[in-house]
Amino acid sequence: MERFEARLADYCGARFAVAFSSGTAALHGAYFAAGVRAGDEVITSPISFAATANAALYLGARPVFVDVQPDTVNLDPEQVKEAITKRTKVIAPVDFAGHPADLDELMALARESGAVVVEDACHALGAIYRGRRVGSIAHMTVFSFHPVKSITTGEGGAVLTDDPVYAERLRRFRNHGITRDPARLNRDEGPWYYEMVDLGYNYRLSDIHSALGLSQLRKVDRFVRTRRSLARAYHAAFMGPDFITPVERPYVQSAWHLYTLQLADARLRRRVVEALHAVGIGVQVHYLPIYRHPYYRRIGYAGCSCPNGERYYSRCLSLPLYPGLSVAQQQRTIDAVLHIVGQAGRQVRGTIV
Repeated sequence: MERFEARLADYCGARFAVAFSSGTAALHGAYFAAGVRAGDEVITSPISFAATANAALYLGARPVFVDVQPDTVNLDPEQVKEAITKRTKVIAPVDFAGHPADLDELMALARESGAVVVEDACHALGAIYRGRRVGSIAHMTVFSFHPVKSITTGEGGAVLTDDPVYAERLRRFRNHGITRDPARLNRDEGPWYYEMVDLGYNYRLSDIHSALGLSQLRKVDRFVRTRRSLARAYHAAFMGPDFITPVERPYVQSAWHLYTLQLADARLRRRVVEALHAVGIGVQVHYLPIYRHPYYRRIGYAGCSCPNGERYYSRCLSLPLYPGLSVAQQQRTIDAVLHIVGQAGRQVRGTIV
């Protein structure tokens, strides 16, 4: 595991990498290391997998959902600024679809408020922001190595940081809260002795998973280049008025974990997705706004709404995008989308009965 951590930290330009058994475990550990406790607030995006917010709930904190920018679907720093309170402990931007959030602006807000930036970069390994690799910018950066991510360890995650205090807290948290550090022990009964000083978890990444991660890291740049090439082909195909294609800002190199196409007419989305599934093309929708999930509605978020996030959700679909996708497979997807969207549009406009 230590070799994988060292190689990952070196690749991203961070001092420390602490591996975990999953991306969710890594988020949990990062919030813990940041000092999140009951009654604190974690500002984050509603357009993410539920784990980004759930990890705050695990620690008794309250997720605060802030709206996203219409173009990148990343946290809007201006709205983050308005949402910060004395209880804000963490700002947790999500690098949605692999496009880094506005990290400089968010880090500045954190400095002003005393918050910690925990970047959910589970989509963004290999991405670059203003000439710096993601993983080297935020106070802590979380990656996932689930099988669909940029690289995989089968299942796993990691937190990268330059802060040795955070790194030590993370290592302790993933190992039941146990320490052997003489400076932290209440007594010393011998070289075998250890104490549990925090309530931690069994969140370690196994050596077998780490070995796979080492192999995958050698391929990460090639994987990202392939994803970027596939994204360019999708861009060229969907420039017409029926579609809104995802952006890549000029100072960013996205990792293109997802290619999230938006339909200009939201009324078409369900029938388009169903028709694509019927011909064997596995499109998906990322994501239902977190506050819409029944659990979140039950605990007080029923009135929550982020207009940009809602608008995005109503018309988005994610197209197949992975390094093994062939040119022929991608072209079949493009042809099917163009045909089905055109047909669905005519049906909605009443030209086909």
